[in-house]
Amino acid sequence: MEFLSGIVRRMELVTLERIQAARELLKGVTRVTPMEHARDLRRLHGGPVHLKCENLQRTGSFKIRGAYTRIHGLTEAERERGVVAASAGNHAQGVALASSLLGAKSTVFMPLRAPLPKLAATRGYGADVHLHGALLEETLRAAIDFGERTGAVFIHPFDHPDVIAGQGTVGLEILEQVPGVKTILVATGGGGLVGGVASAVKALRPDVRVVGVQAEEAAAYPPSLAAGAPVRLSTTSTMADGIAVGEPGPVSFAHVESLVDDVVTVSEQFLSRAVLLCLERRKLVVEPAGAATVAALLQHPGIFEPPVVAVLSGGNVDPLLLLQIIQHGMTAGGRYLHLRLRVPDRPGSLVGVLSCVSELGANVLDVEHSRISGSLDLGEADVVLALETRGPEHCKEVEVALSNAGYTVV
Repeated sequence: MEFLSGIVRRMELVTLERIQAARELLKGVTRVTPMEHARDLRRLHGGPVHLKCENLQRTGSFKIRGAYTRIHGLTEAERERGVVAASAGNHAQGVALASSLLGAKSTVFMPLRAPLPKLAATRGYGADVHLHGALLEETLRAAIDFGERTGAVFIHPFDHPDVIAGQGTVGLEILEQVPGVKTILVATGGGGLVGGVASAVKALRPDVRVVGVQAEEAAAYPPSLAAGAPVRLSTTSTMADGIAVGEPGPVSFAHVESLVDDVVTVSEQFLSRAVLLCLERRKLVVEPAGAATVAALLQHPGIFEPPVVAVLSGGNVDPLLLLQIIQHGMTAGGRYLHLRLRVPDRPGSLVGVLSCVSELGANVLDVEHSRISGSLDLGEADVVLALETRGPEHCKEVEVALSNAGYTVV
């Protein structure tokens, strides 16, 4: 471990000049994505909060920046052999579009259960797609094997200096769009984006704090940084599949260890609340991984010095998953209330409960009424309510009102 740590520390980091060259290369290829002012988050942090909308980038995420920079850097002979990549979605689309623009054949391996919209988009950008493996690691192995058999160049999703340089162009844009920024939050999986942003920002504004954000159930960087070298997680389980990376690469780890000020984690509850907030208040479709920075703003109020810029790294989310996330986020945010009441078993009791709920302005989504539960006393009935409310305070108001009306809230 000490030997590996020494190699990581001696590794040459991506320079500002290399990132600036990538920016010139990307002109006309990528968009300078907008910066939105999030006024509703300002009160949590005592100053301005801005959202860097990479979810509005070409292919729906920042990945096109690094993919194009990497593939452009290949020799003509390498490009003629084609490129291969493995991804659950965003990197796949970035490699597919970049390859098409540069005239290289691309082959992309995706997991068997890759969302259909991401699969269709990757094929739409011109890639030859193979579905392989239930886990991304199996997909990755298949892509590497394909490259070894055919000579296609493997395009790593994060662990290459060209990829990091391309992603670093996000940092240059942030400094120009919000010159007074004090803290930059970046969703972090393998570390290519946060490493690139930190490389650009620290070269020009070393006083700015760059903070990586990981999902609690897929946070490889805290133990890796503590050990001084990449550490492999035994499992990852998060809705934020775009940052569910089980082990940092040596190149990206070197950048994060040297340049990133801190890495914080966020829960599944706050990830879903962040997706919902972006959709409801900002009118932005953001995938869970892309909304991890907003989750950090919600879960850790007051710890980030403003002005804050939170990078929304991607917006490619399957509509079916988005529906589930919205429901999860509404529950986590106190917008749904599930109650079990013990009521007298006589005509009119259920009407009384529903009338009380109606007067309080809660919307009934579902009702279950039972007279035969083994836990009931004679003359009692169970009523289970699923309600839509205006938030946590309204939930408490409903519970108190029902109790005051004589119903037992179990």
